Amino acid sequence: MSLAPRSPSPETGKDAVLTEANFKAIAERVYQLTGIVLKEHKRQMVHTRLSRRLRALGLTDFDSYLRLLDSPESAAEIGELMNAITTNLTSFFRESHHFDHLRSEVIEPCMAKGASRFRIWSAGCSTGEEPYTIQMTMQAAGGLAHRWDYRLLATDLDSNVLARAAAGVYAADRVTGVPPAVLSAAASQRPDGTLEMRPVLKAPIRFRQLNLLHQWPVKGPFDAIFCRNVLIYFDTETKLGIVDRFADLLAPHGALYLGHSESLLGEHPKLLSC
Repeated sequence: MSLAPRSPSPETGKDAVLTEANFKAIAERVYQLTGIVLKEHKRQMVHTRLSRRLRALGLTDFDSYLRLLDSPESAAEIGELMNAITTNLTSFFRESHHFDHLRSEVIEPCMAKGASRFRIWSAGCSTGEEPYTIQMTMQAAGGLAHRWDYRLLATDLDSNVLARAAAGVYAADRVTGVPPAVLSAAASQRPDGTLEMRPVLKAPIRFRQLNLLHQWPVKGPFDAIFCRNVLIYFDTETKLGIVDRFADLLAPHGALYLGHSESLLGEHPKLLSC
């Protein structure tokens, strides 16, 4: 039986009911694919976001959607499922003390000792606010003009937000928290009033799609790794496994930055809390 999507309709899937069995089946698939745990309180979010997928596909119910996910035609939709479920809440200079620490305890000491290579990883970079904030911090510290081999890896599971991050274009209301002098050096205004990150910030960044559960095609060592407000979506075993892998990729002087709600992992044999 073919499960090719029908033409989208504004009404298709509009009133589809997400049953308990549907939610559990979707949650299981999401966990298998991404390690993200969807608890009961996420049920309305799942219903809202996947109802849009039903409409786009011309499907009338979630049973049909689950059959599509199990069909040979599922590859493209699995990517859309991951994009739909992933939450991308971010802002420039979020938890700003992390960037103060990055500058004073990592970037400037490495410059002072004459390091010839410098690497940072923004894991879960969303629409790019975090990696560009890192770049603004580098710029303010003189790191973008410093003579060294510098690269910033920015990864995310969601291919849609990666495209937006690579473009580096933001509405004016998205940059309200950036100090004016910092913003002026980092971005230029476009004719439509949006702001675009300058080439000097964009050039060192490599945007890549990456599932943290899968193999990481990265070598390290990294002088800093940011993985903030990402681990909260995983269960404890998955979370600790990812932190172990991060620790193995850090340089001896390197720093791992986690979100406030992710910092309570207990003592780690390879990491020192600060």
